[in-house]
Amino acid sequence: MANKLKIYAILTLLVIGFVFLGMGCAGKSSEGPSPTQETSSEGAPIQEATVAEAAQNSTATEAQSISLKGSDTVLPLAQAEAEEFMNENSGKSITVTGGGSGVGIAALIDGEVDIATASREIDANETEAAKKNGINPMRNDIAYDGITVVVNPANSVSDLTFDQLRGIYNGSISNWKDVGGEDKPIVAISRDSSSGTYKDFQKDVLNGDEYRPDAIIQAATGGIVGEVSQNPNAIGYIGFAYLDNSIKVLNLDKGNGSVTPTAESILSGEYPLSRSLYFYTNGEPSGLTKEFIDFVTSEKGQNIVTTVGYIPLKK
Repeated sequence: MANKLKIYAILTLLVIGFVFLGMGCAGKSSEGPSPTQETSSEGAPIQEATVAEAAQNSTATEAQSISLKGSDTVLPLAQAEAEEFMNENSGKSITVTGGGSGVGIAALIDGEVDIATASREIDANETEAAKKNGINPMRNDIAYDGITVVVNPANSVSDLTFDQLRGIYNGSISNWKDVGGEDKPIVAISRDSSSGTYKDFQKDVLNGDEYRPDAIIQAATGGIVGEVSQNPNAIGYIGFAYLDNSIKVLNLDKGNGSVTPTAESILSGEYPLSRSLYFYTNGEPSGLTKEFIDFVTSEKGQNIVTTVGYIPLKK
């Protein structure tokens, strides 16, 4: 009986020993990597590596996206160029919005966009504001355009001199009979002051005069086309690419005879309201911005210029 009790005591001690040994192993196991932070073969936490890779991927994604803002005249061209560029370059994004040349240039000055689209050159005040912000506006020519003067197809007037056009828009001429038309009041349609076309027209046609106070202001070129197409007494001015059969384009005479706006007369400079269209960048373009501008000025990009309705750069 005594021997049996000794055997039971020894077995009990062995069981207790095994229990404590198991608890010790479990404690050591709990000090290892948690299920949410496994280690690589080199012992570095995989979670930290994933964060670093995510940051790199985020930077790469940002570099594959640029934004353009500005001229309503340039808008259809910039949109067409961006669409074709993105079709050929999967994963690269070009965002294009309008608002007017002044709006685009202001956005470039404030560092909000990569490219300001403009139908006029940046002015001295804008250049000064850019310098104060550490921005160096650089002009990139992308196409040619002509500011065309349009009336309703029912209007009998086909030609205007610059003096007549100036009189219509400064308010000194208010009836179509004074320029060879019917005895009807002239309804002058104009772009808003943020438009590059507005400023070019004021500089080249009005010679600095103010626009007539009763001119109807349109925020977009399409608004001018719509108004003139519906009003037989209206007159407006638009970019060459916006011409269509709903309106009638006028020949202009600046003193050397009437000239019809055509691709040829605009390219040669014979048409008196010929001009260039621009992309403005902060200094020399680089990265995706340069890649896109190179595409626009390439043979394929210039073919798109023609398709949209503007005039490609001379080669």
